[in-house]
Amino acid sequence: MIEHGGDALTQRTSRVINLAAAPGERSAWGKPAYIVYLWAVVELLILHNPWQISSRLRVAALRAFGARVGDQVLIRPRTRVKCPWKLSVGHRSWLGEGVWIHNQDLVTIGADVAISQEAFITTGSHALAADMALITKPVVVEDGAWLSTRSMVLGGSIIGRSAVIAPNTVIPPNSRIEAEDVIGLDVPRATRKRFGR
Repeated sequence: MIEHGGDALTQRTSRVINLAAAPGERSAWGKPAYIVYLWAVVELLILHNPWQISSRLRVAALRAFGARVGDQVLIRPRTRVKCPWKLSVGHRSWLGEGVWIHNQDLVTIGADVAISQEAFITTGSHALAADMALITKPVVVEDGAWLSTRSMVLGGSIIGRSAVIAPNTVIPPNSRIEAEDVIGLDVPRATRKRFGR
C-alpha cells in the first residue's frame, strides 16, 4: 500500500536501505583522490572530447594514467574510462564513439577487439539485499570479439575469443560467452499490419 506522507512517498510493507549509509565508491578507486580528480579533467578534455582529435593523444592520456594500451589502438570521440589504471587494451583494438568503460575493477580487452558506439562495460554493482555496498568484479573481452552498438557487459563476465554481442544486448553478471558465439541477434519479423489489412 502506498501512502503520501508529507513530502515523501512511503510504502509500509517494504524495507528501504538508507543510501546515505551505503559504503561509497572511493574504496574502489585504487588511487589518491587528487589523481582521480586530475584524471576526470583529462578525461573530459581529451578522451570524452567530441572533436575528432588524434587517437594517439587519447592513447597517450590513458597511458599517462597507468592504462596498458597496445599499438595501433583507435579511440573515437566521447569515450569514457573511469579508472585508466585498471584498463588493459590489446593491439589494433577499436573503441567507438561514446564507449563507456566504467571500470572500478580491472577491464582487460584483448587484441583486435571492436567495441562499437555507446557500448557500456561496467565492473560494479551493489549489495542490493544488504547495504548497497559497492561490489566489483573484473571483465575480460578476449581477442577478436565484437561488442556491437549499445551492448552492455556487466561485472564478472568473460566474452570469448571472436564472440559477437549484438546491438542492445545485455550480458548479465558473471556470464561466460564462448568463443565465436553470436549472442542476442533476433531476426526482425512483421507481427501484424498497421491498419489491419
